[in-house]
Amino acid sequence: MKGFARRPAARSRRRWLAPLLLVAAILALWINVTPFTRITQPNAAARVARLPATTPLYEGQKILILSPHPDDETLCCGGLIQKAHAAHAEVYVAFMTSGDGFEFDAALEGRQLRPTARAFQRLALRRMDEARAATASLGVPATHLSFLGYPDGSLLHLFLENYASPYRSPTTGLSAVTYPGTQSPGSAYTGQNLERDLGTLLDRVHPDLVLVPAPQDAHPDHRTTGFMALRLMAARGQTSRLRYWVVHGGLEWPLPKGLHRTEPLTLPSRAPNLAWTRQDLTPDEVLAKGRAVNLYRTQTALLGRFMEAFERRNELFSTTPLPRGPLTDTTLPPPR
Repeated sequence: MKGFARRPAARSRRRWLAPLLLVAAILALWINVTPFTRITQPNAAARVARLPATTPLYEGQKILILSPHPDDETLCCGGLIQKAHAAHAEVYVAFMTSGDGFEFDAALEGRQLRPTARAFQRLALRRMDEARAATASLGVPATHLSFLGYPDGSLLHLFLENYASPYRSPTTGLSAVTYPGTQSPGSAYTGQNLERDLGTLLDRVHPDLVLVPAPQDAHPDHRTTGFMALRLMAARGQTSRLRYWVVHGGLEWPLPKGLHRTEPLTLPSRAPNLAWTRQDLTPDEVLAKGRAVNLYRTQTALLGRFMEAFERRNELFSTTPLPRGPLTDTTLPPPR
């Protein structure tokens, strides 16, 4: 009899579940269309339009992009890379990791629900190939690419806990730079080695401009990349050469998701008060950026609408890493 007593309650829950799921689906659809953004952020486009233009690039200028993962350089800077190419500037891209920590991607790569270490390693090699293709499509020579090969999802560990002692990746099982084509094969996974490799890169390229993630970016690998770049450039007295971008800018940013190429890329909710500048793109540049994005097939298979949301009529770069005024918990770097 006890089992029969539960059935009406179970049926009642099922009756409520369907409407709730329907409402959730409608809300998810609504926040991913253009009218939602215009209603909830009525001044967002106007605020972007009032931003100062990014300083024009020039012939012979050396630009270095520090990309935490293969694809970040295209999402943040795919338009600027084209502007640099047109201005006869030189673009260099350094990939901090090879993207070997994305479990869902590795599961697809290895066709296993629980991917093996080897599947994560194969994913890294494939993402490195995608990076070569995407950057080549934007005009970056293969000789201007550097793959540092440190562990995806673990850069903050290297920065804080494993600065001097080797770290073992929980996904690949590796504890040293391994992949073919990396800058320092055999280097142990330590923050010290990563900073050394970045320093070597800076000394080799002598960049006039270095594009890095802002400290407010939500991804730990991104924040750590920004922290390390700040420290190294400060030691050289060159922090004025840094420019900052955001890819993981807050819940649901950028909105709307999907392709909205005539819409502006609005300010990220995690960093609305940085000293933003606006890099306007032509329609052809937006299309070329989209073609480069689509070359990251391992990523677009799972994150397509998120990645498409960066194919907008502008890109955003800040001249400062922190906003003017009081700091918040999203702007402070972690303690060493």
